Amino acid sequence: MICAISGEVPDEPVVSKKSGLLFERRLVERYIEDHGKCPVTKEELTMDDIVAVKTNKVVKPRQLQAASIPGLLGMFQNEWDAIMLSSFALEQQLHTARQELSHALYQHDAACRVIARLKKERDEARALLAQAERQIPASMAGAAPTAVVSNGKRAFEDEVGPDGKKIRPGINPVMIDELTECNTLLSAHRKKRQVPPTLASIDAIERYTQISSHPLHKTNKPGILSMDIHPSKDIIATGGIDTNAVLFDRPSGQILCTLTGHSKKITSLKFVPRDELFVTGSADKTVKIWQGSEDGNYNCIHTLKDHTAEVEAVTVHATQKYFVTASKDNTWCFYDIPSGSCLTQVGESSGQEGYTSASFHPDGLILGTGTTEAVVKIWDVKTQSNVAKFEGHVGPVTAMSFSENGYFLATAALDGVKLWDLRKLRNFRTISPYDSDTPTNSVEFDFSGSYLAVGGSDTRVYQVANVKLEWNLVKTLPDLSGTGKVTNVKFGTDAKYIAVGSMDRNLRIFGLPGEDDQMDDAKPSEE
Repeated sequence: MICAISGEVPDEPVVSKKSGLLFERRLVERYIEDHGKCPVTKEELTMDDIVAVKTNKVVKPRQLQAASIPGLLGMFQNEWDAIMLSSFALEQQLHTARQELSHALYQHDAACRVIARLKKERDEARALLAQAERQIPASMAGAAPTAVVSNGKRAFEDEVGPDGKKIRPGINPVMIDELTECNTLLSAHRKKRQVPPTLASIDAIERYTQISSHPLHKTNKPGILSMDIHPSKDIIATGGIDTNAVLFDRPSGQILCTLTGHSKKITSLKFVPRDELFVTGSADKTVKIWQGSEDGNYNCIHTLKDHTAEVEAVTVHATQKYFVTASKDNTWCFYDIPSGSCLTQVGESSGQEGYTSASFHPDGLILGTGTTEAVVKIWDVKTQSNVAKFEGHVGPVTAMSFSENGYFLATAALDGVKLWDLRKLRNFRTISPYDSDTPTNSVEFDFSGSYLAVGGSDTRVYQVANVKLEWNLVKTLPDLSGTGKVTNVKFGTDAKYIAVGSMDRNLRIFGLPGEDDQMDDAKPSEE
């Protein structure tokens, strides 16, 4: 009475009607369920063809081999031999797996080397192409103006005068009328504008803490050098040492797109909401204009190469049709955004002095620039003439911000922040939050003109008062990057949050915990 499958005495014996073979019930049931055939004869077989065998329940006899000591030793020897054979097979499989893994690692290393070589060849080809693009206009300078292709767009090179300088078309009377009209409208609107009731209160700002931190840039070249916030969308743009500009959607916490194309760090960037445009300035001496598309990406439509040194600042006019760039070559350029052409370049190239910051007055007829020589210059945009100079800073003027009330200008340098009264052209207050070796890198009024943020070794928020009253410190936000250098501070809508960039790769958002949900719920009604 031996099972035809297991070779052992079955616990529940059954017999096949067709073949007469004996099986263990559970084994033959499983085989028929899987295959529908007899496991021995391979004939069609169902459970109806199986007949149970009635047997007496008796104790199974001990195997003959296990009845004596020599038999037991033989069983142990057989089991030991089986274990040794299994161990030998496992060692062979391990050796084979190690060889396959080693081969895969060699292939991966070879692929990395090929990719690195291809990247190097690509960069060399790009450098040769850029050099050729620079040499072609120079070789054709004496000929008639010719059209050159830049990023798929055709643009006419400026004519070169007898002194070797490019002849700029200048700001024509129609543009001046447009700037003047914009100034009149904004001035009238500003006098009627009141502080919005939704503005964050002083009590709320005192309770601000870090609510999120987002790694946007590369770890091998950390550092956020520039930042801007879209005025109507909750999108934050950051420019870094890693040559990339990143557009970040704050409510969702997602990176919308990363703009690559500059060869050196991005020193300044600005949104132009009117046509979904974006402007970046870089230490590679170029300025790029990016056009937003329906899929959320931005494509470079113009690359501007009018400066001969690092572009340090970009500021957009209130009409959103023009912008100004300031460079360390001691010139600033006034650009027409739709055509991407430089209308005028103001200043003489100088190796001793250069511009480190720039900002349009909210009305648009005044431009402020900061220099490496600690001087703040105020320009009349219509005539491009220097109408005022503010002296008194120590070190390069790293940042500046006009208040929306149109009366105050805040400038930052090594010695702290100075506040200037534009009506009387004088410095009425100096804020020195740090020691003499710690520069102030960022200064920013919020849109309502109620708060002033200062960034250096930490971030500080002051309540805006007037010329006579003291400007009280509302909140000090520590630098959580560990670098000790805050480079950018921006207020969100109604100062509901503060965006901070520093010399690590993270963008940090400070606000009230749980405030994000409230802001998202309130956003449609505000619009």
